[in-house]
Amino acid sequence: MLDPLSVDSYGYELPSSLIASYPAKPPDSCRLLVYDRKKDKIIHAIFRDIVNYLPKDTNVVFNDTKVIKARIYGKKSTGGKIELLLNSPLQNDRFLVYIRGKVKIDTILFFENALSAKVVSINSDGTREVEFYQNSKKLNFEKVVRLLDAIGHVPLPPYIKREDEKSDVSNYQSLFAKKEGAVAAPTASLHFTPTLTEELKKRFDTFFLTLHVGAGTFKPVEVENINDHKMHSEIFDIPNDTKELIESCAKILAVGTTVTRTIEYYTREKKSFGKADIFLHPKNPPIRVDSLLTNFHLPKSTLLMLVASFLGIEKTMEIYKTAIEKGYKFFSYGDAMLII
Repeated sequence: MLDPLSVDSYGYELPSSLIASYPAKPPDSCRLLVYDRKKDKIIHAIFRDIVNYLPKDTNVVFNDTKVIKARIYGKKSTGGKIELLLNSPLQNDRFLVYIRGKVKIDTILFFENALSAKVVSINSDGTREVEFYQNSKKLNFEKVVRLLDAIGHVPLPPYIKREDEKSDVSNYQSLFAKKEGAVAAPTASLHFTPTLTEELKKRFDTFFLTLHVGAGTFKPVEVENINDHKMHSEIFDIPNDTKELIESCAKILAVGTTVTRTIEYYTREKKSFGKADIFLHPKNPPIRVDSLLTNFHLPKSTLLMLVASFLGIEKTMEIYKTAIEKGYKFFSYGDAMLII
């Protein structure tokens, strides 16, 4: 028996050939593994047929966050190369970032288009706090995003072992992307095409919320007992119509782990905006979301533990074993899994 609180229970071996470096073309031609919990049955399907597997009267909730070009390359005054990944805005026009390269407090980093960043704090978790300037003028979030759009790179996940390409600008962005702030895509949404979305909306009511996915989503769990893991927090906002849906008894399909976390955080805390840091796992299962659409996730990750919160650890690892045997593609650009 696997221990649901042991990080080792969530480990598995994945052949590198099953890590998707590029998405399926068109996106809805990817594979879809459907797991029916009532029947304890796996169905192997194609994503474009998803509407045929959704439970009747289900309400579909999407994340409308938009990925920004959060990765930029620059230099220190000494000439040393620097890579900076913007994670999230903080108060007083400061920003939480990851920096590849050694820096100290008050180090100035230089980028294209007269953009510079001053390191104002070094945190124990590996993050840094910076202030951005252009021609000595301090920048707010909106102005930083405009500059990043001009000089930045699509922040592909670390397991995609290639440089970002022009095609990633659209491939790593969902059809529903509207509100800028994410540094990782809500990948379950990437499979939807305009035609499929139109068909979905004819048969099901759709809703939106915003959760700006942070780089912490890729942070591995490094403690033996997952209860000891410090969960990252992410900025979220739930509009009134979606809040009313959550407060009703209607069935909900969460398109992605980000939507699941946001709904479950609201259900417990009754906060419709702020920062969510909920950690879902088999000992802290969902209490509001009925069904989940998601991709296949990294070993020992909080995302895999969230999947196990719906299925239990034994069934989750059994399904992942089947997916590997059947050659499903994994991670952000990979295939999808529907839990009903």
